[in-house]
Amino acid sequence: MKIRIDDTKLLLHKYSCTASVNRMVSALLYQAFYRIGFTPWDGHALSSTLRDLIEGPAALPAGTAIDIGCGTGDSSIYLARHGWQVTGVDVAAKALEKAGAKAAAGHVRVDFVRADATRLSSAGVGKAFSLILDSGCLHGMSDDARDRYVAELSAVAAPQARLLIFAFTPGGQVGVRGIDHAEIERRFTPQWALVSDADESEMTNNPEHPARHYLLQRRE
Repeated sequence: MKIRIDDTKLLLHKYSCTASVNRMVSALLYQAFYRIGFTPWDGHALSSTLRDLIEGPAALPAGTAIDIGCGTGDSSIYLARHGWQVTGVDVAAKALEKAGAKAAAGHVRVDFVRADATRLSSAGVGKAFSLILDSGCLHGMSDDARDRYVAELSAVAAPQARLLIFAFTPGGQVGVRGIDHAEIERRFTPQWALVSDADESEMTNNPEHPARHYLLQRRE
């Protein structure tokens, strides 16, 4: 297994602070997993919660969306096919390469950008997104990274934007820290209001530690 020198330099530059060493290591491992083809998080069925938000009786009007930790692009492509102007963001170049190939094969336009979810503003991904999607990004972060993540999402969100997070609960997946209802409320209040949360059967088959969705709306 090899990690290219240019990728390593990029990440070392981005994570120069001592407090960010864990994020650097996680990002390197994540990219390495994509290179060797070990991606157990990839390819799961699209959530019924997402489908309802996009196609259901009270569907959101199509607008601009950002897919945080988009991986190989399934959710980004789904949104684009339903009229959304989509930016897919991931730190792994290999994932974005596959995502771009999928979009091209499906004749779908998505803007895939290599960027860190905790540094969206400086990455120039855009702003005023009306929908933000996170399919398993926040739940693996450290406390420091979670603080930055919330600040960055708030900075790129439009007033009244919706934020849909899919996450494992603590103990729900080996190697994933997880996040629970109480922490979601604590970290996102008062900028965001929690609209709904429920188990997500599409993400896991572990009844003792189910994955959950959290749907939030920006207050202003």
